[in-house]
Amino acid sequence: MFKQFYGRIAAISPCEIDSCLEKENLQLFSISPMYLMRNLNMKTILLALLLTGLLSLTQAFAGGKAFKAYLTGYSYWDNTPPGSARIARPVIHKKAGGTGTYRNPITIAVGHSIVNGKSKMDYPAGTRFYIKRLRKYVIVEDLCGDGPKPQNGPCHTGKYGKPWLDIYVGGAKSRKSASRTCMNKITGVHIFTRNPGNKFPVSIGALTESGCKVF
Repeated sequence: MFKQFYGRIAAISPCEIDSCLEKENLQLFSISPMYLMRNLNMKTILLALLLTGLLSLTQAFAGGKAFKAYLTGYSYWDNTPPGSARIARPVIHKKAGGTGTYRNPITIAVGHSIVNGKSKMDYPAGTRFYIKRLRKYVIVEDLCGDGPKPQNGPCHTGKYGKPWLDIYVGGAKSRKSASRTCMNKITGVHIFTRNPGNKFPVSIGALTESGCKVF
């Protein structure tokens, strides 16, 4: 019964669906199940459920919200203090690190402000992003901006009207010049996805040590 009917779904006219919904002034994805059962025929119900399922799968695959942000880098050599991988807000790493996968994202620093003597981060610690041109997942675990008024610094104020984030490029196992070259290479406006799904392509490895690839 179901197979016979399912085979007819492709033959349903879009106008047939539209007219049915427009008649009741409804949106396809905001119809209550009870209304469907009372007022629409079975083929319309199945098509609506099919389209809703496809939409859910697409959102689960990609996930998140894309936006543009200005990206810079910091390394083992110019961290605070220099020659260390110390971070201010550890979540999954005790020290700055990561390989860029969803399970092991790279540490990224964000701007912050001092409010009533307390640091308020521009993005909460633990927030994940995906950076498209680097093919890396990152996680907020550090602060960008020193002194008593970091809100006056570049990371909090942003650049080109966009948020400013600072990714850890590694460098502990490389020469200082190599990490500096990597930082210069990645600096610029990038497409970020906040709270991404886990299916984006990944180039695995610490940035400097894996060749600092930009796609």
